Amino acid sequence: MKTIGLLGGMSWESTTEYYKNINQMVNQRVGALASAKCVVYSVNFEEIVQCQKEGRWDDATAILGQAAQHLEKAGAECLLVCTNTMHKIAKQISASVTIPFLHIADATAEKIREQKLRKIGLLGTKFTMEQDFFIEKMKDHGIEIIVPEEKERDIVHQVIFDELCKGIITSASRQAYREIMDSLVKAGAEGIILGCTEITLLVNAEDATVPLFDTTRIHAEKAVDFALSQVNNE
Repeated sequence: MKTIGLLGGMSWESTTEYYKNINQMVNQRVGALASAKCVVYSVNFEEIVQCQKEGRWDDATAILGQAAQHLEKAGAECLLVCTNTMHKIAKQISASVTIPFLHIADATAEKIREQKLRKIGLLGTKFTMEQDFFIEKMKDHGIEIIVPEEKERDIVHQVIFDELCKGIITSASRQAYREIMDSLVKAGAEGIILGCTEITLLVNAEDATVPLFDTTRIHAEKAVDFALSQVNNE
């Protein structure tokens, strides 16, 4: 079994979901008391948030690049950045290490293409919904992305940072997300990407009328595929 490197803490709430999902999947596939071999580097999220707010992406790159190097030195054989937003600097982080970088958007696109869907709604932070780093990645896979209206994007973003990143789950926010997802479906979305790793804490398949693509779980599954690839080939 190969060792998974998790660059997390953005937020730690979603990083715990990665850890849980990865270990559950490994145990389901291997059996007995098997669990994942992994190393976790959890950054101070407040430092990253301030970099985001102030547009200091070079500073964020320095922080996460160094963290990625620590993971490689600790024995990680692949790297996952446990957040969608910071994939804005995915190329820079990947370039800081020599181990494979498992991109969250590539993994998600694979799942969407398996279902032969082409037009997909996207929920995430405003960085993810409004900038091109995630949307263009999807276009590379032949997937058209639609995002909520501006006021709805504000709601999605606010709930992520003010509630979900703090472990706060409310029925009012769940209902708001349901209504926003319904709007995306009416706009033609054949499925919806939960493009922030905390959103899975709030909504699930029962909250939508189209398939949901949970980037947290999909990314975790990609890591398990990598970790067990040698085992499965033996």
